[in-house]
Parts: sequence; C-alpha cells; structure tokens
Amino acid sequence: MSTPAGSAETNLPQTAPSAFDAHRPPERELLDDCVHCGFCLPTCPTYQLWGEEMDSPRGRIYLMDLAQKGEIGLDGPFTEHIDACLGCMACVTACPSGVQYDRLLESVRPQVERNVERDRGDRLFRDAIFSLFPYKRRLRAAALPGALYQRLRRIPAVAKLADRLPGRLAAMESLLPPVSVREAFARLPVFTPAVHARRGRVALLSGCVQDVFFHRVNEATVRVLAADGYDVLVPRDQGCCGALELHAGREETALGRARRTIARFETLDVDTIVTNVAGCGSSMKEYGHLLSDDPEWASRAAAFSARVRDVHEVLADLEPVAPRHPFRARVAYHDACHLGHAQKVRSQPRAVLRSIPDLQLIDIAEADLCCGSAGIYNMVAPEAAGELGVRKAGNVRAARPDVVVTANPGCLLQIGKHLGRDIPLLHPVQLLDASIRGVPVPRS
Repeated sequence: MSTPAGSAETNLPQTAPSAFDAHRPPERELLDDCVHCGFCLPTCPTYQLWGEEMDSPRGRIYLMDLAQKGEIGLDGPFTEHIDACLGCMACVTACPSGVQYDRLLESVRPQVERNVERDRGDRLFRDAIFSLFPYKRRLRAAALPGALYQRLRRIPAVAKLADRLPGRLAAMESLLPPVSVREAFARLPVFTPAVHARRGRVALLSGCVQDVFFHRVNEATVRVLAADGYDVLVPRDQGCCGALELHAGREETALGRARRTIARFETLDVDTIVTNVAGCGSSMKEYGHLLSDDPEWASRAAAFSARVRDVHEVLADLEPVAPRHPFRARVAYHDACHLGHAQKVRSQPRAVLRSIPDLQLIDIAEADLCCGSAGIYNMVAPEAAGELGVRKAGNVRAARPDVVVTANPGCLLQIGKHLGRDIPLLHPVQLLDASIRGVPVPRS
C-alpha cells in the first residue's frame, strides 16, 4: 500500500460499511486528531527498522481510517501492520498534537482478534503462550523441567540441538530466565510491618512471571517499602492482572482478570496498590477507562485505578527514611516503555536511584527506542525484536555501565539475551535494597 498517509485520500467519505464491528471501534475523533506531521517517525521502532510508512504510527492510523470507512478489510495487510506494532507508545510521548495512539491501538487489536482468522500455526503458538504465562501455578510447574533443561543445556550436544530450533521456538528458548526452583515456589509474607515509623500502608501486586522467575525483585520491593516506613500487604490469593492479554488484544479474558483483581484488592485497608512491573502498572491504571462502559464495574474500576502507583512513585513521594550505603558505580537506567511512555513515570526512578550515595547515573543513547520485548512481541516477531535487542544492547555497552537497571521483567530478559552475562542487569529496587542493607549488589 503506497498511498502516503498525508494524502487527500485520508479525507474520503464513508463509502461502505465499516470493517470494524460495533464493540468499541476506534473513535472517529481520535483518528481525526492525527495531522500526519511525522514527528512520530523517528521514535517508532518498526519505522526505524524498515522505513515503511504503513509501519509507522501515522501509517497505521491511516489504515484504521480506511478500515473505518469501509475501504479495506481487517485481514491481510491491515493485520500484518497492526501485528508489527510493538505498542511501545513512544509516538504518544513524541506527538505534538496529542494523538492518543494508545487508545486507538487498544481498540483495534481486539477487533483483529475477534474478526480475523489467524493461520493454524500462529493461533496455536499464541494460545500456548496464554495458556501458560498468566497462570502462576502453571509457571511454577514449568519451573521444574525448566531448571533441569538449563542444566542439560550446558552439555554441548544439547546446546547444539537448541541452536537449531526454528524461529519462534528458538526465541522462546533463548528468553528463558535463570530458573531457581526454590525461588519459583517461594512465597512473600502476607504482611510485612514498617521498619521505621509507619508512613503508609500499601498492597503489592506480586505478578505472574515476576513472582515466579523474578521473585528476588518482589522480595527486594517488600524490604525497601518496609525500610522506608510502609506496611506491606501481599494477598496470597491474587491472580494475573490481565496486562499481557490486554496488550495482545485478548480483551474478554483480560477484562475478566481485571475484574477479579479489582475485587481482590478493593476491600483491603491500604492507601496504595503498588506494582513493580511496568506493563502491569500501565494496564491497572487503565482499568477505569477499560471498564467505563460496564455499569457494574465502572465506578469500582475507576476507584481502583486511582489507587495504583508504581513502586518508584511511592518511594519518590517522601524523603528516604532508611540510610543508604554508598555504591560507587556507573549505573545505566533503561526506561521500560510501559513505565516511561504509557505511565509517564520517568523522573521518579531516577530520583530513587540518585538517593544512593556515590552512584553515577548515566544515559543510554536512543533511550526512547523500545528494546524489542513488548509483551509477547519478542516471541511472536523474533526477527524484528532481535534487531531492536541488538541495537539496545549496543547502546548500553557504548555507555560503559557497571550495572544496568530497568523496571520490567520482559526488558530484563530481552536486554539480558543480547547484552550477555558480564554486566549485572537488575530491577532498580534490587540496587536500592542492596544499598539499604549494605550488602553486595546481586548478579543478574
């Protein structure tokens, strides 16, 4: 499709029934907000990779406009270009006209999932992902063979076979986190009291992948919050928040998980619901919007979202209480897209890191460009994700850090895959936790 996005054809009248169904199609007002200025182009990962207009935000908006006017269907090129989008929302940050591309993508992806029949292999692969990752018990069960496999992979013959896996399977295999059975089955305390004078009471979303494969991050989060004066509740029976499915367009199941999350947390006597995962936080803050047309849940969702905050927002709110021990090192901070672009939480993580004496915070080139993780993107589009991962790792190495930190498990896995094991890669709260306790910084 070669028509430029800024051409007169974007003003075509309605000529046929819309290709979208009647359930929350993209709003005409939001489509018309785009003036096709092109400020989004340098920030868009796929446009940077391919230089293809329809793989830029304004190009995808052009496609949405044509589909809404009945000029094109949703199958074929439309789905291909929407699937190619990482949903990083860098374009939302860059847009001078305030185009809400996040709202447009949020409405279009469910349309694709409902109305476009994927080929059998693609459908089965996606179903396999969503039959595992949102389920903590299944992830724990998978940790057992996962730990065994990682031991076997050290055998040259096994490693050779793993290197021959085809595209998507190879991507999944290469993104396996270091598996510890002990950590996978560990549990956070239901209640941890504030160490110093209590300044607040919070509840922590422990997450799915986060709690099973990055349990140490959750432990550090609880310790840091308690050290700085917060009682911390971690409901034992909480489930998936629905973020992964929501970002992939699986709206019905995602909103079911949203409702269950609201029901579990809304009765707790806490000031704030804390998350330490960028993707989870961005979705939970959107529950009020996502359920705004549900009479039973609209007000409950809005009240819930108003209490959700990223852990860095909580920690940056007040002056630190717990003493920080010095950490003399160059630390590179990577903005996870769903924290920096979607939640607009940028200064707070940096302020938290700068509370550590002697720490030198350094910038990474192309900081706003996605690392290629993007929910399930690095599994369903491994080639594009791989190019972005290599590019991000190169920019990280060029900054010569001693430690790299980022606040999303997907980013930790994706950057770690391409960066290697010689530079520690951590969540910011792990660094802060080590500083407060006066212990060596953990390895990745």
